[in-house]
Amino acid sequence: MYLTAVIDWFSRYIVSWRLFDTMRAQEVAACARQAFEEHGTPSIMNSDQGSVFGSEEYVSLLASMHVEQSMEARARWRDNALMERWFRTLKSECLRQEEYSTPAELRAIIAKFVTWYNEKRIHQSLGYDTPAEWYRSGICEAA
Repeated sequence: MYLTAVIDWFSRYIVSWRLFDTMRAQEVAACARQAFEEHGTPSIMNSDQGSVFGSEEYVSLLASMHVEQSMEARARWRDNALMERWFRTLKSECLRQEEYSTPAELRAIIAKFVTWYNEKRIHQSLGYDTPAEWYRSGICEAA
């Protein structure tokens, strides 16, 4: 199973995620499209150097939405550090403690974790607030 997620850098809020059984560009593009539709279009989208992030479908989506793609040089850990940290948190605080045998079960576990992570899990780097508190305060300030 492959998991794609979109995180807001300011707040660490997971704005979109998708779980699928093949690593296809259309699934990754659909995850980004969903994030844009539900939360607005960012000016920059960071990613790692995976082939789906360089695919015509993904690159075209970003270009059509006037989103600058940031895919820095190999071993530039800072560019994707927040997302990598979130994946590590998902694995260590959730997936290694749960049992699942179907994609539907895994999807439900991840959905529950994302809700908890966004709404309940406090972060020292956010002044012991949740990502949702910071995300909503950032939207209010922007408005």
